[in-house]
Amino acid sequence: MNSTPKPGALVTGASGEIGLGITLGRDPDPETNMSDITPNRQIRLERRSPSYWRVTFDHPPLNIFGPANIPQLNEIITALEADEHVKVVVFDSAVEGFFLTHYDFLAKLEDSASLPPGPTGLQPLPDMLARLSRAPVVSIVSIRGRATGVGSELALASDMRFASREKAILSQWEVGAGLVPGGGPMARLPRLIGRGRALEVLLGADDIRGDLAELYGYVNRALPDAELDAFVDALAVRIASFDKQAIAETKRLVNVASLPSDAEIAPEWDAFIASVGRPASQARIKALMQRGFHQAGDVENRLGYHVGQLGS
Repeated sequence: MNSTPKPGALVTGASGEIGLGITLGRDPDPETNMSDITPNRQIRLERRSPSYWRVTFDHPPLNIFGPANIPQLNEIITALEADEHVKVVVFDSAVEGFFLTHYDFLAKLEDSASLPPGPTGLQPLPDMLARLSRAPVVSIVSIRGRATGVGSELALASDMRFASREKAILSQWEVGAGLVPGGGPMARLPRLIGRGRALEVLLGADDIRGDLAELYGYVNRALPDAELDAFVDALAVRIASFDKQAIAETKRLVNVASLPSDAEIAPEWDAFIASVGRPASQARIKALMQRGFHQAGDVENRLGYHVGQLGS
């Protein structure tokens, strides 16, 4: 770099710099730099039948979500909105231990900034989640492993959430790193689990295991891991056998009573971007990186624990 980046500048450059413009004094491991992995087939669409689709996240080792994934997911959301036959879509993961995790902090600024707002006028990630919530298709997430940050936000935007009792972990970890979540959880979580529990999840920034997530209403049900796939598949097949117009109209009317408006979601992304630029946030992300954030290992496996150690 020819000059010192301003606080919060999302840049990549010479040795040891990450996407937040923080110098770590080491080169990111090329095997764990999510920005360098070819985006092909990281989000796979399988049409099990004209009425029943499966979307699988397959971006090992951690299923980190970044700007390279946004066009892939947007293409799928657009197809769900337009297809005359699809009635239900299930989101799952092919990566052991990870459903879908946080945003890619190693991505270049221009990779995100060059993406235009979506049809709702929201920025790309919140736009896609809002459209998924309103699509005339039933969306179900089958959570095995960590649904952290973006993964939690996708789950909250979906119509139904089912989790492995033994292996699912949900988390809005951002406040522990000095960040404000940006994908809509402040608008969605209180409607789902109540204000007090939403604040516990968001401000506690800790890992929520499947059984507690079920107790709180964060997920519909937590099932024994051996039963999760069969249960979700049977429910999806059952819904796919019903009349599409009846499904779409019923969902639309439930949406009227339950979904936040786009105007409630928009400030969250702005708050996230602003929080990235704060020195305190950069210091905490730097500390996480030095511990092993963005790499397969204990920090990603126990992110709630590790963000809780940053201030001690």
